[in-house]
Amino acid sequence: MNTQLFKIGVLGGMGPQATVLFMQRVIAATPATDDCDHIPLLVDNNTQVPSRIRALIEGEGEDPAPTLAQMAAGLEQAGARALVMPCNTAHNYTKTIRNAVSIPFLSMIELTAQELAQRAGPKAIVGILGSPALRITGIFNNALSAQHLQPLYARDEGVMLDAIRTLKASSATRNALDIVLASAQEMISRGADILLVGCTEFSLIKDEIGALHPTIDSLDILVAETIRFSRQGAISNEPGGRAGQGIRLPA
Repeated sequence: MNTQLFKIGVLGGMGPQATVLFMQRVIAATPATDDCDHIPLLVDNNTQVPSRIRALIEGEGEDPAPTLAQMAAGLEQAGARALVMPCNTAHNYTKTIRNAVSIPFLSMIELTAQELAQRAGPKAIVGILGSPALRITGIFNNALSAQHLQPLYARDEGVMLDAIRTLKASSATRNALDIVLASAQEMISRGADILLVGCTEFSLIKDEIGALHPTIDSLDILVAETIRFSRQGAISNEPGGRAGQGIRLPA
């Protein structure tokens, strides 16, 4: 058994399909010839995390922060050497998670902004396909600004939320896909240089989005960094670090 592989703790369940998709992509992207070559994941697939939509968009839901902090601490206690969370919106609680543990939390937001800068170059306009909570909370704004990138959000945020709810409720992706593709076309017409799949529910339909325009899926960036950290044994708890060194990212 390869003892150099660090266990990675996954704050999951937001939603469960996205968590499973993350795990599938980690497996698919890992160079392996036997079970022991794969990345050891400790997954808390907690579907009972209070709704981020209700808390951040509707302003009336229970605060998810205490639950996320408890999950993070539990994964560290179980032996995780770093934490990841395949949910963009929940990164609003990054500070809470980092304060709850002594191990690194690998931020999908920070890593994605770095990768966008590499692919799109400075001053690029990034069309963000995701929950309205991303704009409301500014989750991506600071990370993109640090890389001299400009965020662009959909004009009709209500339909984006409808698409997310559709994907969470069922596997009937056609209606959701039509909504997301229409929003993507609208952002392209407004000057988006690159599209960002900024919701892990939309990661389920990323290939169709990518057929329209240059696209980055934040979930792929997190997958690459998860593999890199586990295989290379990075131990810094500082945010950032190049995403997926040595791992082939989708174009």
